[in-house]
Amino acid sequence: MQYRNDRKGEPLSILGYGCMRFTRKGGGIDLAKAEKEILTAFRAGVNYYDTAYIYPGSEAALGEILERNGLRDRVRIATKLPQYMAGSRAAADRFFNEELSRLRTGYVDYYLMHLMTDIVQWERLKGLGIEDWIREKKAAGQIRNIGFSYHGNTENFLKILECYDWDFCQIQYNYIDETTQAGVKGLRAAAARGIPVIIMEPLRGGKLVSMLPEGAKKAFRSSGRDWSPAEWAFRWLYNQPEVTVVLSGMNSTEMVEENCRVASGAEAGQLTPADLETIDLVRRRIRENEKVGCTGCRYCMPCPHGVDIPGTFRCYNRMYTETKHAGRFEYAQTIGLTREPAFATQCVGCGKCEKHCPQSIPIREKLKEADRALRTMPYRIGISLARKYMLRRTEKNP
Repeated sequence: MQYRNDRKGEPLSILGYGCMRFTRKGGGIDLAKAEKEILTAFRAGVNYYDTAYIYPGSEAALGEILERNGLRDRVRIATKLPQYMAGSRAAADRFFNEELSRLRTGYVDYYLMHLMTDIVQWERLKGLGIEDWIREKKAAGQIRNIGFSYHGNTENFLKILECYDWDFCQIQYNYIDETTQAGVKGLRAAAARGIPVIIMEPLRGGKLVSMLPEGAKKAFRSSGRDWSPAEWAFRWLYNQPEVTVVLSGMNSTEMVEENCRVASGAEAGQLTPADLETIDLVRRRIRENEKVGCTGCRYCMPCPHGVDIPGTFRCYNRMYTETKHAGRFEYAQTIGLTREPAFATQCVGCGKCEKHCPQSIPIREKLKEADRALRTMPYRIGISLARKYMLRRTEKNP
């Protein structure tokens, strides 16, 4: 197993165990199966285990397994405060204490503000006194490192990154999401500040394995490498020195063994120019099903009326490279829940964006098309309700 260090010089296995996808049985987690998989990972050198308050049964299962096998002080636990549910410091205490109880521990190694999408969320938490709360927990030894997990756009990621002295952060990142969400720009900005970066969704929820088009599979087969699509995705991440840990939601011993094998030999800078060309070809084959030929270059930005043009097209394309729900959900999450709305309907047709687009995309026309597809009535209602909830929380805790 390869290791990369956190800010304190503590070694973290480059493969982390994502505990969200434990196999379920009879309405709960299959504890015996999960235990076998966790022990397989531990014996192979995995020392980072990620869970969250809202993952049903996950914290309790992890806590029981670690306690029964005497592993608590030999691993690092990461879990998360559901900040979107915490309306006061007292509520944060209740969540945190419940998590300690579930995990059967007196401290959390890596604690995250869960599911941040906009700087407004951190500002609300500051209004609740979260900075003092964190300071107290750290002083008491109950939180050893503080961070946040992120699912918004690059601009808001950079703002959150700069507004506090974070010990680490967690982002969605893979060879398809290189220029979306926090993206490579956010990854490098964090690394430049000495902030370790934990990677989630390295396989896009398995879609970079199970939903690859035939052209992408052929590109991998023709590469001369005897690597599975999953191994290609992991090696692309490990090739970047800014990446600290890559989480994988492993739910079979075979998956654990394969991922541990890859993480035992992968190092930064190992991929050859030919390997990187293969990844680029796979990207192109995946994107052949896209509706808009947007490369995310952002020459069209900023829009004078606040439309997130590349973000809208990214989500629209995802509807056709993955599933319609995946695209719509990401649109709701990354564009619908920002402090200032960034919807395509804000476009007034000025055409400024089209003058700067290297791909000559008819942006005004495509924005209308994308909005119709992305904001069907159920999603429109859901986004509206979520925005009202977020705004009400902000007004109560300015």
